[in-house]
Amino acid sequence: MTHRILILGGTTEARQLAGKLAARASVTLSLAGRTESPVAQGVPVRTGGFGGACGLADYLRKEPIDLLIDATHPYAAQISANAAQAARVAGVPILALRRPGWEPVEGDRWTEVITSGDAARALGLAPRRVFLALGRQEVAAFEAAPQHHYLVRSVDAIEPKLAVPDASYLLARGPFREAEERALLEKQRIDVVVSKNSGGEATYGKIAAARALGLEVVMIQRPVLPDVPAAESVEALTVLVDHFVRPVDERGV
Repeated sequence: MTHRILILGGTTEARQLAGKLAARASVTLSLAGRTESPVAQGVPVRTGGFGGACGLADYLRKEPIDLLIDATHPYAAQISANAAQAARVAGVPILALRRPGWEPVEGDRWTEVITSGDAARALGLAPRRVFLALGRQEVAAFEAAPQHHYLVRSVDAIEPKLAVPDASYLLARGPFREAEERALLEKQRIDVVVSKNSGGEATYGKIAAARALGLEVVMIQRPVLPDVPAAESVEALTVLVDHFVRPVDERGV
């Protein structure tokens, strides 16, 4: 029996997981379609939303899907909530890949906030040179603090541009190394970095570079995600999936 697995992706780990599981099951990788030029995934890809939890539950039943894996970005809270609800409604098992967040270490100057709006307020009233490395979904909140200069980095172009008098834009896709990030922060004379606590190595370079330069980091905390069975790495989640797809007589249970 070939199991059908749907992976809700959009992260590097989701792509890696899909590649590992492709030899074990029939895998479909679902992408939200927010990135205009996603990297090649190596498995069949479904692009676009499902129409909320109800739409996803319908999809799970119709395909039919044997296992749902939530490997979305740690800040995709609504998608994760929809996934948990859809799995419950459709009666489909769900697993999640939850990479651990970063923890401050000696030398870090973190100001932790809950939302992008909180981050904009945390910058203060005096003009500062701010590096926004948030992706294009959250940057609009900083229009409420137009006194700062913003360097905005994103995979896709920010359209429309921020309604602030002083902003510049940088298109780039990670991973970003610490040395490169440090050179960028120095060249742009950045005073403060605004970041999500994404975890992982691909975008940690800016955090390490800020620490080396003694810069403040305004860190947007992670949202609360549904309580579902989860693993912190591709390898650990693959073990869980192996246990699911192997026949009962092979598991020894």
